[in-house]
Amino acid sequence: MAEQEPAFERRIEPKWVLAGRPRPEVIEEIRSELSIPNIMAKILINRGIDCVETARDFLYPSLDHLIDPFEMVDMEKAVARIWEALDAGEKIMVHGDYDVDGVTGTSVLVRSIGHLGVEVTFYIPNRLEEGYGISKEAIDACGERGVTLLISVDCGITAVQETEYARLCGVDVIITDHHQCGDLPNAVAVVNPKRRDCAYPFKELPGVALAFKLADAVYRFRDLDPSPVYKNLDLVALGCAADIVPLVNENRVLVAHGLKEIGKTCNPGLDALLCKLKLDRSQLGTGQLVFVIAPRINALGRMGSALEAVTMLTTDDSERAMEIADLLEEQNQLRRQVDKSMYREAIEMVDCDVDLKNDKAIILWSDDWHPGVIGIVASRIAERVHLPTVLISMEGEIGKGSARSIPGFDLFGALSRCKSHLTSFGGHKYAAGLSVEKKNLLVFQKALLKAAGEMLDLDGMTPKVEIDDEITLDQIDSKLIDILKRFGPFGPLNTRPVMVSRGVEVVGNPAVVGKNHLRFKAGQNGSVFDCIGYNLGHLVYRLTPGEANLDMAYVIEENEWRGRRDVQLRLRDLR
Repeated sequence: MAEQEPAFERRIEPKWVLAGRPRPEVIEEIRSELSIPNIMAKILINRGIDCVETARDFLYPSLDHLIDPFEMVDMEKAVARIWEALDAGEKIMVHGDYDVDGVTGTSVLVRSIGHLGVEVTFYIPNRLEEGYGISKEAIDACGERGVTLLISVDCGITAVQETEYARLCGVDVIITDHHQCGDLPNAVAVVNPKRRDCAYPFKELPGVALAFKLADAVYRFRDLDPSPVYKNLDLVALGCAADIVPLVNENRVLVAHGLKEIGKTCNPGLDALLCKLKLDRSQLGTGQLVFVIAPRINALGRMGSALEAVTMLTTDDSERAMEIADLLEEQNQLRRQVDKSMYREAIEMVDCDVDLKNDKAIILWSDDWHPGVIGIVASRIAERVHLPTVLISMEGEIGKGSARSIPGFDLFGALSRCKSHLTSFGGHKYAAGLSVEKKNLLVFQKALLKAAGEMLDLDGMTPKVEIDDEITLDQIDSKLIDILKRFGPFGPLNTRPVMVSRGVEVVGNPAVVGKNHLRFKAGQNGSVFDCIGYNLGHLVYRLTPGEANLDMAYVIEENEWRGRRDVQLRLRDLR
């Protein structure tokens, strides 16, 4: 029997939001110009892609659509300093972060710049010992290695004192980061599209994409063949997907082409991991990147040091790569055990200590929580209760926290209102990290609850099911499935199209399987499909076999095995 979780309740009826009805003449223009079906034109328009040119770019994502990297402030300064180091034979160190974004971004730079014949080492801080970002220890490592140029990836935007310390030690610093900016460090270059003085038109690039843009700019600067950089698009796709950035504009282009690169990857480390996991490379999508591959790479950083993960992705030794892939799997199993225990403890605390009727945020802490796993658990709590969530791992008098948001809530903005109670914090509207002294925990909790209370209303606290179109089940065929596939790759701000069908019949007897998953067959106009509703077992009472009175919101999923297509409807909600 499946182990039962504590059963706290804060189930708010999701609000169904049906997409608007675009003007017929706009639909017709896009439909006829691009030779696409009406349903595709409607969904494009309702997602803000309402002219022929942008629709064409969306349907045919091309690397030619990428923005010139030199439009970013300080990019030319960064590239000039890198070439100065390359010409002089200086030693370069890439300083990354311990999550998938930082690991893949570090690997992209190490591989791309190393290809130009200079010695490039890397440094990833130990999460448990050093914490996040550039530290004095990292600068001291530069001195020990004879490094005179440090390039950060996915970190460094708050490293004002550390950059000054590096300067005093004779180390130049180039910062590439995508987190929110305050006072900028006095570095040789600070490459961040979120800088107030940066006119770069797309602000949501993750760290790995900035590393790719920097590497591309380095090659462009001397009119070199950029193919060694573009071979790393497999790593770029993995880092973009794992960092849960909006999958629109440049991010979508990079992931679309990166998925193709993964299918034929020449990276021994990524190849070893794909072999270890027995994944079908021809069928890879963002779901496999986020939920299967990324957790293995993240596991090393969460449980300690991510150095081996970068080694795996930068080595040319296939045997060494496979050894590290085995280590990743071992660490991921350990991480899952810790994750499971912490999640149960956290939801018991929610059940006992949180006022779910009145509080608009969750803030919990414990001396026993592993700091590398609190982010995962915070995400699961936030998803379950649909409230912004902060979990804090205490070690003595200092706590390290991870915060996760919900749609429509600016987490970074909320933490900014509480900054006087924090030792440090950083991140963006969707996720953040922080540190807080034990003596300030209660006052921080009170301040964040106050900020959330002012920033969140009932509508913001209500989960929403955004519905793209209404169809009947007999309209679901291979042609419609192929149409919907063209909206991929899927991710934030470009989710799988959600359909709604009304007056559907429940065929046979429904069942609750696993922990709380709803499974049944639905029929309409002679078509019958398997349906699965993850974590929707509590809605089984709404299903009456033989009656055609069910409204379903769902996405259409397809699996292909040995030439056979199996279609399943994954429920978002039902009434």
